[in-house]
Amino acid sequence: MKNNTDYSKKMRCLFLSAFALLVIQASLPAQEARYTRPSWRFGGAVGANFNFYRGSTQQLDFDFRSPVAFHEGEGVGVYLAPLIEYHNPQSIWGLGLQVGYDSRRSDFNQIITPCDCPADLSTNLSYITVEPTLRLAPYKTGFYLFGGPRIAFNLEKNYTYQLGLNPNLPEQKATPEVTGELSYVNKTLLSFQFGAGYDIPLSSQRYQAQAVFSPFVSFHPYIGQSPRSIESWSISTLRVGAAFKFGRGQLIANPTVLEVIMPDPQVRFSVISPKNITVDRRVRETFPLRNYVFFDLGSTEIPARYVMLQKNQVAGFKEDQLEVLAPKNLSGRARRSMVVYYNVLNILGDRMGKSPSSAITLVGSSEKGPEDGREMAESIKRYLVGTFGIDGSRISIEGRDKPQKPSEQPGSTVDLEMLRAGDRRVTIESRSPALLMEFQTGPNASLKPVEVNARQEAPLDSYITVNAEGSKEAFTSWILEVEDGNRKVQNFGPYTQEKVRLPGKSILGTRSEGDYKMTMIGQTRSGQTVRKSTIAHMVLWTPPENEQGMRYSVIYEFDESKAINIYDKYLTDIVVPKIPQGAQVIIHGYTDIIGDANYNQTLSLARANDVKGIMTAALSKAGRSDVLIEVYGFGEDETVSPFENNFPEERFYNRTVLIDIIPVK
Repeated sequence: MKNNTDYSKKMRCLFLSAFALLVIQASLPAQEARYTRPSWRFGGAVGANFNFYRGSTQQLDFDFRSPVAFHEGEGVGVYLAPLIEYHNPQSIWGLGLQVGYDSRRSDFNQIITPCDCPADLSTNLSYITVEPTLRLAPYKTGFYLFGGPRIAFNLEKNYTYQLGLNPNLPEQKATPEVTGELSYVNKTLLSFQFGAGYDIPLSSQRYQAQAVFSPFVSFHPYIGQSPRSIESWSISTLRVGAAFKFGRGQLIANPTVLEVIMPDPQVRFSVISPKNITVDRRVRETFPLRNYVFFDLGSTEIPARYVMLQKNQVAGFKEDQLEVLAPKNLSGRARRSMVVYYNVLNILGDRMGKSPSSAITLVGSSEKGPEDGREMAESIKRYLVGTFGIDGSRISIEGRDKPQKPSEQPGSTVDLEMLRAGDRRVTIESRSPALLMEFQTGPNASLKPVEVNARQEAPLDSYITVNAEGSKEAFTSWILEVEDGNRKVQNFGPYTQEKVRLPGKSILGTRSEGDYKMTMIGQTRSGQTVRKSTIAHMVLWTPPENEQGMRYSVIYEFDESKAINIYDKYLTDIVVPKIPQGAQVIIHGYTDIIGDANYNQTLSLARANDVKGIMTAALSKAGRSDVLIEVYGFGEDETVSPFENNFPEERFYNRTVLIDIIPVK
């Protein structure tokens, strides 16, 4: 309790000091003089250590040994330290030093002793820590990385051991707790840390005395952090905190140099706004059903995120009412879009029941080998047989090391964990047309899609496009300032890309129509501010209830941009004939988050253009020139991607091109 009180007092003092400095500076008259950012800064850091103990301990001191060893523990301790830092604002490199109090306290997981009594252990290790660091600010912004050694000198080494009562012996007398000092504690530890922080200036460069607030996070791995010379204890620590730093800048001899107006960089600014900004639209979506079931690492049981029915629910199962069977733990885009996929086994069981001649092969692929893959497949077979009553002779089982089209290719070095998670799956193979998507055959053929009615909020044709061509070279970043006729201002950004798309509804809000002054405000690499403006007229439009759009999807394999041949026929014979006269078609491509963002941007656009090429050829063959086609590639941008990226199935669905068919307005 005393430690927590001291911690709160010191935090209050630091915040009050920073606030007092700001009040004093705000009361001073404005002056023309400007000062550099300080190179030397002094201050203090406060934080919380999240400690994770692993290993084993049983001999607590020279006289006391627990009946059973403790293995894992977690706890939160206080970190307090004064600091000194050197960082020349013109350089990306800097140095720092912190010397302070470092608590590594922990409560261990409860264990059961041979007498069936619970036992608890808490330890209080604390140190005087000396932490020199090397600092790197790669972008010459407030963001910085740091790392360096940690030398720790032990201060406290207390423990408290409590043996509880056997719940089966209510009359048993309580055993007094045992307290003492841990034995064989190393007096000195030599380890290391690495982390990141962000400097937020609290003072203008008009004042010589300047303050900075710096939230930071650092990781102290277990290497070198064995607190005792016996047993196998080790500590890993995640430290989260903030530093207040104060320094004095140097007077800039000729401040007028900063006011020199440089020629505007060659940036071309424009805004393209649709004539009608749609709030939402009813859409009939043909949702593809991937023939994969993904399994968690180390388990051969069907993951809990898949919807599993009881036998008495089978008779009431309907494909067009899947929203009532949504997994409970879904949220956001996953809830809207993945509910169909997470019913894949129920859809499969229902379709096999209605088509008695259909048969499937379940091919399990596991990094542990074919036998583990077979176990994964067997769990699905047991569900289909036990719940839906499918004859087991209609379901064959196979096991493999890798699927026929693996995500992890020989020589892969990045994002291996996500690639391997995508390869741990059961593939549903079939030769029965009743189960498969139109024109599809072969082991990787998708299952027949599911048609769902949905309401799209802020559909793509309601987005405005903001072009800042040349900004990537001219600016470090830029923001978009939007001012309406009542001088109400909204800000969007900052951005580093040259093209940005925003939902028109986010600008209009509750207004039905308006003229907006759109201003690009860019920061050049020399510190100059550039402003360019234009006017955009926007109109909110609600489609009539009888208007319904359509959406189709094309699924791509990992790192591929050419649609497989079966999609060529699907797009030509199924999708294109359903496009109404004068309709608008928006083709937008996406990728998962695996790999380089710039590469994924190019890949998504290549996928979208691949689909456009197929559809354009089909329209031309039908003698049609009435369809307006727009193509976009959004890469891995998670703000607009149709699915999230938490699970392998979501990443597989993000390797897609969506085709929105919008009737003429």
